[in-house]
Amino acid sequence: MKKSALLAFAAAAAIGTSPLSAANVIPSEKDMSAYLLVYFSDSDHSIHFAVSRDGYSFTAVNDNRPVIAGDTLADQRGIRDPHIYRGPDGNFYMALTDLHIYAKKHGLRDTEWERPDEYGWGNNRGLVLMKSSDLINWTHNETRLDKLFPEEFGEIGCAWAPQTIYDPERDAMMVYFTIRKKGEHLKNATKDERKTRLYYAYTDKDFTKLVTKPEKLYEYPDEDIQVLDADICPLPNGGYAMTYVAQENPGGIKIAFSDKINSGYNYIPTQIDGEPKGCEAPNVWKRIGENRWVVMYDVFSISPHNFGFVETTDFKTFIPIGHFNDGPMKSTNFTSPKHGAVIQITSEEADRLEKHFCQK
Repeated sequence: MKKSALLAFAAAAAIGTSPLSAANVIPSEKDMSAYLLVYFSDSDHSIHFAVSRDGYSFTAVNDNRPVIAGDTLADQRGIRDPHIYRGPDGNFYMALTDLHIYAKKHGLRDTEWERPDEYGWGNNRGLVLMKSSDLINWTHNETRLDKLFPEEFGEIGCAWAPQTIYDPERDAMMVYFTIRKKGEHLKNATKDERKTRLYYAYTDKDFTKLVTKPEKLYEYPDEDIQVLDADICPLPNGGYAMTYVAQENPGGIKIAFSDKINSGYNYIPTQIDGEPKGCEAPNVWKRIGENRWVVMYDVFSISPHNFGFVETTDFKTFIPIGHFNDGPMKSTNFTSPKHGAVIQITSEEADRLEKHFCQK
């Protein structure tokens, strides 16, 4: 295991033989009083943290320097698309794309992409899985789909934007992500294999690797449209809402619902983001103590790029509340964040992060 110059890695306590869903470990919502935003930057392909006490104004810790350097984590010496999740065992889980899109420019490889161009834009084969009990010390493991599942994914075109959720029926962590099954221009690839689709798989108890073969999570009704960047949110009255991106014109955020976490999502044609141009990377998070959820997304089609936000109380009506710094949402000491995710945290956890990185 490699060590970050910015954050020491330490083995998290083993869960042992008890179920992942150990009772009374995770703080309840009444214990929460702050928010943690995790994101990355195109300039460094590394992990950044920002803390908010009110859910509106976010301040990056470590003066917006990386909290974990991407070149310590990934085969390609850079990460993208970080997602964070608090599990029912009280541990924190991060999943990331193993990809550096500027590696040639930064002298990290001789070619634009890791493999020849017939594998397509941004071609990569792996994900990074991380786990922590305190948000400071993390384990990390690189997992390669082409090596784990060579018969079906030996010629994988890409594996992007992994996210994590606990599946209570399986008592296991489910990672769901975007796959282009074969290289974009490989002669032996079918039309379906050349498009990005949504898949899911389960991990081992220690969150070190995928232990089930990735399966389709969702079938979009138009096979010519690529779908990517899913985010699954449990609904207050049961069932699940999945936001995702459909690359239509413009590409934007759609929502689907299911009673099952890993299948049965229905198609709803309306986009919910309200952006005039393309956006991606939705993430849904709940405001503490309120019957209100925020859908945050990455507006890549504007310059400089920014995060956009809509709010909902019923998952039917979505009210735009602007972008960072042109509405109620503020980023106080950072600009142009990429592909982020937000979780609720306690005041003690927020204090610990701010104190730790103030000392760096």
